[in-house]
Amino acid sequence: METKSGSGQQDLINRYRTVVEQIVEKWAVGKPPNPSPVATSNKPSGYFRLTNWLLEYLAAHGELPSGLHDMPEGRDILGNLEPSFPVDFDIILEGFTLPE
Repeated sequence: METKSGSGQQDLINRYRTVVEQIVEKWAVGKPPNPSPVATSNKPSGYFRLTNWLLEYLAAHGELPSGLHDMPEGRDILGNLEPSFPVDFDIILEGFTLPE
């Protein structure tokens, strides 16, 4: 398992970014856009939180997660609380592998 801190961690994040974006796009299918009037994209609530969580997880653990994980609470642009939500990685990771 390859994990690092500092610039080594950023290198791992950069290596995994494309596959993580594909995974999160799969998760987002069928979810409505963020309803906030100040939303800066048409992505669903939690999209960027899941992306960042998964990138940090991969950099720390060097492998894809499995099972059910709760995404942490977040804040929108106005500082309003966005609730935690569960993600079943056994479902959304089907067919994905990490780059070498």
